[in-house]
Amino acid sequence: MTQIAFLLVPGLHLLDLAGPAQVFSTAAQLGHPYRFAYVAEREGVTTAQGLTVQTTTAWPRLTADDIVLVPGWRQDPAAPLAPPIGADTAARLAAHHAAGGLVASVCAGAFALGHAGLLDGRRCTTHHGLQDVLARRHPRATVVRDVLYVTDGRVVTSAGIASGIDLALHLAATRHGPGTAARIARAMVVYARRNGDEPQASAMLRHRAHLNDAVHHAQDLIDTGYTRPLPLADLAAASGVSERTLTRRFTAATGRTPLRYQQELRLEHAEHLIAQGATTEAAAHAVGFADARMLRRLRAAHPTAPPATSAATPAATPAATPVGAGPRANA
Repeated sequence: MTQIAFLLVPGLHLLDLAGPAQVFSTAAQLGHPYRFAYVAEREGVTTAQGLTVQTTTAWPRLTADDIVLVPGWRQDPAAPLAPPIGADTAARLAAHHAAGGLVASVCAGAFALGHAGLLDGRRCTTHHGLQDVLARRHPRATVVRDVLYVTDGRVVTSAGIASGIDLALHLAATRHGPGTAARIARAMVVYARRNGDEPQASAMLRHRAHLNDAVHHAQDLIDTGYTRPLPLADLAAASGVSERTLTRRFTAATGRTPLRYQQELRLEHAEHLIAQGATTEAAAHAVGFADARMLRRLRAAHPTAPPATSAATPAATPAATPVGAGPRANA
């Protein structure tokens, strides 16, 4: 059971809180239990939208597996910036991080992390209207501009308002896999966006702009199981259509065959692991390849991100052969 402790400051924006809370609540509905705590320096916090949120001043007992998340609040960039939290609260944030926990913020919440000393020497971001203020207030931090979120040393900061959803989806993908994050995003009817050098939209969401239920079902199965062999016959049976029909509909809806789609997910996730320091061999095994040769071939063919269009045709892809099963999986 992972705890999410939301640290609330008066004047907080509802969506800064509700967006991440909804992501983790949906994750719990999918079998990844979370427990929520809403803490503040006073009991009862009034939001910028006029709704009062019930809070407690008693912090839960946190472990290294838990998350502390600070939603943003209404902040006038021209107004004097008073410390958003007291010294005791700042010390709690710093202590949780020092004990191995993750600390995150949305929008102006980055100023609370900065007050706790967690931005010094780190990359971070905030709402575009507050980036200059954050940079002046915390000169030892590197403020990354115009991105959705930044991760640096178990400190995750995001831009304004709705970007808290992107941050939470990223954390869900990190903890439970990109398939789960895609299911959460689909349930919430939002795009699973990513940040920085990574694609702004993952392959799981780039190819969801269609209305074919059978293809969506097949994509759900591939999204959650792309690291293992997925014969076309099994995908078709689970989707309630024939292999030929699934291949035809899948290609028409997404621009690639089921096998090519699975390869794209594997390549995208492998590139992410390599960017985080994994070897090619370790990344290949982590995403389901028997060895690194196939991954090297795919990386050579697609030296940047997997293309959004251009797919192998059904005739060129032996669809019944699972990815990584042998030479025929090169299609």
